[in-house]
Amino acid sequence: MQLFSAFVWYLVVSGPQGGLVVMPSGFDTREQCQEAIVEYQKQPGAGWQLQCVPSGAAFYSDDSDPGMQAVPPASE
Repeated sequence: MQLFSAFVWYLVVSGPQGGLVVMPSGFDTREQCQEAIVEYQKQPGAGWQLQCVPSGAAFYSDDSDPGMQAVPPASE
């Protein structure tokens, strides 16, 4: 069986006084999330920072990642 991992990317916003917020809508790919940051940087707010973070990447090992799913081989 093959394994694959699918992450949802979230935009994390940190405020100038130390606040941290995860935006409720996720992105399917890291590139989509990065494009949102590029768009924001056209008119950035002073002291605000944005970062793209994948779902669960830092919290699970390769063996226990809930994003991992077994895929049976394609029957021919």
